[in-house]
Amino acid sequence: MTPARTIPVLPAEEGLRLDRWLKRRFPGVPHARLHKWLRTGQVRLDGKRAKAGDRLAAGQDVRLPPVDEEAPRPRKRRTPEGAEAAALRAMVLHRDARVLALNKPPGLAVQGGSGLSRHLDGLLDALRFDSADAPKLVHRLDKDTSGVLLLGRDAAATAKLAESFRTHAARKLYWALVVGAPKPSSGRVCLALAKAPGRRGERMAPGAKGARKAETIYRVVESAGQEAAWLALEPLTGRTHQLRAHCLALGVPILGDGKYGGRAAFLDLGQAGRKLHLHARAIRIPHPAGGVLEVTAPLPGHMMETWRLFGFDEGAAGAGFAEDP
Repeated sequence: MTPARTIPVLPAEEGLRLDRWLKRRFPGVPHARLHKWLRTGQVRLDGKRAKAGDRLAAGQDVRLPPVDEEAPRPRKRRTPEGAEAAALRAMVLHRDARVLALNKPPGLAVQGGSGLSRHLDGLLDALRFDSADAPKLVHRLDKDTSGVLLLGRDAAATAKLAESFRTHAARKLYWALVVGAPKPSSGRVCLALAKAPGRRGERMAPGAKGARKAETIYRVVESAGQEAAWLALEPLTGRTHQLRAHCLALGVPILGDGKYGGRAAFLDLGQAGRKLHLHARAIRIPHPAGGVLEVTAPLPGHMMETWRLFGFDEGAAGAGFAEDP
């Protein structure tokens, strides 16, 4: 057993929540025991009783009780090599000392789950580059949604980026192709959502018990008559499947989204029309080192094919961020 001790917070750990700092520093201590330390006042921050959500600053002292660590569980990660590693690195849209931005392809899950043996979080060792540690996920995209995904390259950067998402300081722009044309052609959807069971599995739905505020700005960029429309979407909240549920509420399901739109979500456009047409086009966010980072991701292949089919211009007016969200 290690005796009680005091550990200083490193500059790279600034901004981390105390509970996450403890988990990273002591991976062999069970989660329940770490929270018992906090709940019973056994952890002190600069001599004062600390809470799980306290944000750390470089140079602060964390006093810990005697530690009896268990062996940490093996990491469910492997280091990709060869063509797989090259494919992962080819996703990089932006790289600096603190942040990585990827263009996630459709079909690649961000994190593991039931029946998923391959996911981005398990492959991040291929994206170390010149860093000693693998980058960390900051936010998520659905498996079949493509586009900009941010990673922090150190603990402090990850914490600051995550905080920007939590406080809505990050702005996100999505492009979607929907079946039909919404009326009016622009506006704001304010529709609270919660998880609800259904014929197509668990979905986000309005009116369900525990519904939480969800808000999205939308506008039509171009349309193909009443058959389909290209929407620019800016979610002001971050609920699961928010854009898919809000498009359905507008009466225009996203093309290829059978989970929410059923048969009405498909058009006779060949193989490309069977895939989800939702793309995280751009993110604008405060950079952990100062200033603002904006990253844009090109369309995936199936959406480019559909854009060409309808004659849509990727540089069309109104396809970027709204001036006043």
